[in-house]
Amino acid sequence: MALNPFFLQGSPSEQRLVQDLINEHLKIFGVEVIYIPRKFVRKETILEEVSSSKFNDNFALEAYISNFEGYEGAGDILTKFGMSLRDEITLIISKERFEDFISPFLSAMDQDEIIVSTRPREGDIIYFPLGKRLFEVKFVEHEQPFYQLGKTYVYEIKCELFEYEDEVGGWDQTTEITSEIDEILKQQGYITTIQLFGSGTQAEGISSISTGYVRKVFLNNDGYGYTSQPSIQFSEAPSGGITASAVAITTSIGGVYSIKEILLVNSGAGYTTTPNILIIGGNGVGAAATCEIIKDKYGINSVSIANSGFGYASQPPISFDAPTVSPFITASGKVLINENSNISQILISDAGIGYTVAPAVAISPPPLLSGIGTYVFNEVVTGSISKTTARVKSWYEDTKTLTVGINTGSFVPGELITGGISSAVYSVKYYDRGDFNDKYEQNDEIQASSNLILDFSEKNPFGNY
Repeated sequence: MALNPFFLQGSPSEQRLVQDLINEHLKIFGVEVIYIPRKFVRKETILEEVSSSKFNDNFALEAYISNFEGYEGAGDILTKFGMSLRDEITLIISKERFEDFISPFLSAMDQDEIIVSTRPREGDIIYFPLGKRLFEVKFVEHEQPFYQLGKTYVYEIKCELFEYEDEVGGWDQTTEITSEIDEILKQQGYITTIQLFGSGTQAEGISSISTGYVRKVFLNNDGYGYTSQPSIQFSEAPSGGITASAVAITTSIGGVYSIKEILLVNSGAGYTTTPNILIIGGNGVGAAATCEIIKDKYGINSVSIANSGFGYASQPPISFDAPTVSPFITASGKVLINENSNISQILISDAGIGYTVAPAVAISPPPLLSGIGTYVFNEVVTGSISKTTARVKSWYEDTKTLTVGINTGSFVPGELITGGISSAVYSVKYYDRGDFNDKYEQNDEIQASSNLILDFSEKNPFGNY
């Protein structure tokens, strides 16, 4: 049976009146919140899972606080993972105000970033100014109240406290509120700390030559089980000579520890017969080595460090001038660096043949002699070798410490990191693994405090028996 035509069940003018009354009510009794739509930065193509997102637009909108007596939800919970805040809030906003004021902006954005623009979406963020906190939209109810006069007029948005993961902030505005939101986003999330070099200096070495020296050590058997560095001993040189010395460089391949190579610290002098080589210690067995001596020609005896340099995150190449007497065999070597990014030792892999004077030593400079620029928040930085990209969280010029998030890989010590906007360039000294910084987690503090209460070194820390 058709409805009675004399009763309209809500005319457009009546619906318009109800909507206007609701809008006016929200402007009088509501609070001004900041609605922040989530934009997708990167998706996993197989499962269409959002791996990172950003929040770089915001809209002021009036909202009525439904739970006026306080936050809802489970409240503050102490778990084995730390303190967890489960506060929730329910906000009511005007459907018309959202569709007229926010939807047009969202619909003009890239469809890959904004999937739905006609209504509030789960995953968007609302900044609640009274508590200065960010809440994430978990559910949007659009049928409450249920079709008064045949239409719905509001969105009831259920939110819970926002837990940062790998999102990006950044705002074009410079208002006090957006600055507060930026600070929240900058200090939380998966953060990698990178220590950079502000400046570097090139290392320098000085060589000496001798005759009757060990030109090169040949590793005949690399052995196995060498979990620590073994010592290398040569037979003593004849009276008036210099006994050679060397170090072993160990390696691990497929879980098997062995000796990779043996490099000379001093090639010795005055040898007339080939010395024996003993490989002692290191928890391994089976390694064996021999050497070649040169009796009547000059080669590199040792290389001392004239300037240890600074700014070396990886071993730099080293070269020697060519000899002048036939047969011509140019010396070669390797450089070791320490944890302070200085040259710690210069070793000889081949002492060469045919030198009449000590050759000049050339050690390559560090990747960057002088860093320049200032990284800016939220810009993308790129590693020159690894091609890893990340977004800047903070930059401390005094200590040359850069914190970044949303990494696509791992940065390599020694590579240059360049800012996409600032063009700042510095070299990587070392970096820490990514840590999740959440202001609602106090795991370390709770563990430290519990250790003061219970002594787990006792057999029974909970009693006397």
